[in-house]
Amino acid sequence: MTLGDRLKHSWNAFINPTNGFRYDYGRSTYINPNRVRMSMGNERSIVTAVYNRIAIDVSMLDIKHVRMDDNNERFKEVVDDSLNQCLTIAANKDQIPQQFIQDVVLSMFDEGSVAIVPVDTSTNPKLSESYDIESLRVGRVIQWMPDYVKIRLYNDKTGEKEDVTLPKSMVAIVDNPFYAVMNEPNSVAKRLIHKLNILDAIDEQSGSGKLDVIVQLPGIIKTEARKKQAEDRRKNIEDQLAGSKYGIAYIDGTEKVTQLNRSVENNLMNQITFLTSMLYSQLGMTEEIMKGTADEKTMLNYYNNTIVPIISSIVNSMRWKFLTKTARTRHHSIMYFRDPFKNTPISQIAEMTDKFTRNEVASSNEMRSVIGWKPVDDPRANELRNKNLNAEAGYDPMYTDNGEEGGIGAGGVMNENIGKMKLSELANV
Repeated sequence: MTLGDRLKHSWNAFINPTNGFRYDYGRSTYINPNRVRMSMGNERSIVTAVYNRIAIDVSMLDIKHVRMDDNNERFKEVVDDSLNQCLTIAANKDQIPQQFIQDVVLSMFDEGSVAIVPVDTSTNPKLSESYDIESLRVGRVIQWMPDYVKIRLYNDKTGEKEDVTLPKSMVAIVDNPFYAVMNEPNSVAKRLIHKLNILDAIDEQSGSGKLDVIVQLPGIIKTEARKKQAEDRRKNIEDQLAGSKYGIAYIDGTEKVTQLNRSVENNLMNQITFLTSMLYSQLGMTEEIMKGTADEKTMLNYYNNTIVPIISSIVNSMRWKFLTKTARTRHHSIMYFRDPFKNTPISQIAEMTDKFTRNEVASSNEMRSVIGWKPVDDPRANELRNKNLNAEAGYDPMYTDNGEEGGIGAGGVMNENIGKMKLSELANV
């Protein structure tokens, strides 16, 4: 570009005229309106930390729009359309897929059920079942009807939450699989929240600055005159403490002070400990998972008993509502994927890499991407072939000179008979 073209087309964020107040940007807030705000007492409890831990682990799974094989059993390829863009790049103009799924899970835990709404579509979903989904939002179901639901949904055009009534056929409604544990009025989570709120109230009362003392005055206080005298004496002590720089007051030698703010023994902490342990067990979690020190076996049990039911509910709901019957007959589906190497120690990756490549499960470049290395340009790195057996140049490992099925003999020589042998016999060749 010439100097004139650079000056003509250049742009700077600080001198851009739209930074002024000459344009109406719409409603603005100082708090992110897309952030999930817990309610029903969850926001005042450590239970929120447990919910957030589960939501983060669920959001780390990859959800994709895929095409299956002819038997609808195995993943074949990714369908690169607008729905897959919402699931892998940006669910809407404000949220990436991880934030969106975390929003879904936290809202579901808080409300018991949540609605995933296709906000922007290529055609009107009420008039046609064939449409492309361009953005997704999480909404709260505030009213249920036989064929419709009223949803409180954030409108990214106005910046406010609005109530919309939509047919159930176009909205993916996800129910919490742990509703009996989290959302029932007398569930373990609600009882734990209640106990924690009582403990917070006691702590607040203890730290309120009150002395909680009883001053025993000489004589018997029964008449109104004696009561008035005692009240005056109490007020005099309060005034002394309030007006003193160091909080010092004096009493008569015949008066006696009794301190009341001693710790009262109760079983509240024991009940909280018991309910916390029960909540962990019913959710399939352990304290080590919250700390991040759980071993591989514990994490596997956590994913199978806690994460899989949640992500399955989300994926199955989207597959039901966002894919038409025609798309399902064409083997379209929505699946979630988990990286099996994410929790694998480095010491085991080398052994697993050798087994995967030797048994022709993954190529060398695929395993390099798992480690985090860039792929190599060697075409042999993309082959599903046992590198320990060197094929002779010009030969296909699966065929002999005459085109018949064969195998690899010792030294890389193709042998027609080996291809006809059983696997148990091939090990002895």
